[in-house]
Amino acid sequence: MQQVLDSITSQLALAQGESRRLFHGRGGCFVGFESLVVDWFAPVAVIRLYDLFPDESLRSLAESLERLPEVDCIVLQRRGVGNTLQNVVLYGELPATLHAKELGLAYSLDVTQTQNSGLFLDMRKGREWVAAHAEGKRVLNLFSYTCAFSVVAIANHAEHVVNVDMSKGALTRGRTNHRMNGLDTSKVAFLPYNIFKSWGKIGRSGPYDLVIIDPPSFQPGSFIAEKDYRRLVQRLDRLCAKGGDVLLCHNDPSHDETFLRQIMASECPTFSYVESLPEQVDFPEKQAGKGVKAMVYRSSE
Repeated sequence: MQQVLDSITSQLALAQGESRRLFHGRGGCFVGFESLVVDWFAPVAVIRLYDLFPDESLRSLAESLERLPEVDCIVLQRRGVGNTLQNVVLYGELPATLHAKELGLAYSLDVTQTQNSGLFLDMRKGREWVAAHAEGKRVLNLFSYTCAFSVVAIANHAEHVVNVDMSKGALTRGRTNHRMNGLDTSKVAFLPYNIFKSWGKIGRSGPYDLVIIDPPSFQPGSFIAEKDYRRLVQRLDRLCAKGGDVLLCHNDPSHDETFLRQIMASECPTFSYVESLPEQVDFPEKQAGKGVKAMVYRSSE
């Protein structure tokens, strides 16, 4: 348990009040704690369990978190254990309104959601990259979810952003995220479309100087990476402006960067590899390349 507590203390100090993963057992670096994750959304710590976990260890972890002055509330979420998601407040009171904070921006949050709380913490490096490259750009954000990439882009002076996601609820929260940060939504479009059936509508605001592709790795009826990622990048020649950039993201641990490199070499030979974004220290992986992949490619002039 000490290694868990050491990670939490270290990451909490690095967070400086912003949202962060405090413990990432799923990366396989901590033997015996592979099912445990602890996320931080100040002042709430969220313990997520993806398999059976000893009650004694859970009590010890919760008691240690309670003693930290930064922690006002602890939520336990059991996922992957049985068929029913369970959320329990172990300590304190869950605030009526809770925001994720990152790079000086805020995002609407619900830590009791069945899937993600509203912000994917493992894509911070991607948002940092967009913040540094968005100024003056026309941006296409595919699989936008709650539009975090869009918030970062507009906050850093993008000319226009088009967000596309099948979930109207996610896009509604995306609008909220822009407004709560005081951002001009007249520069932002929210399109509730099935991407593969809507290329004509998506392309109307193009070509784009920056295309962001951050799909789920496996979502039946929406996206299956093994067959659909190739279909996505086949459209880049028509969507991306000459000299424009593409941020390719992929979160399937069964693939390393080779998966994306091979697809780009085959389907987009006029795009050149620029860089791979570094892995996050709050998401350590025992085996390199198994975490989130985020790669930048550039269209030829």
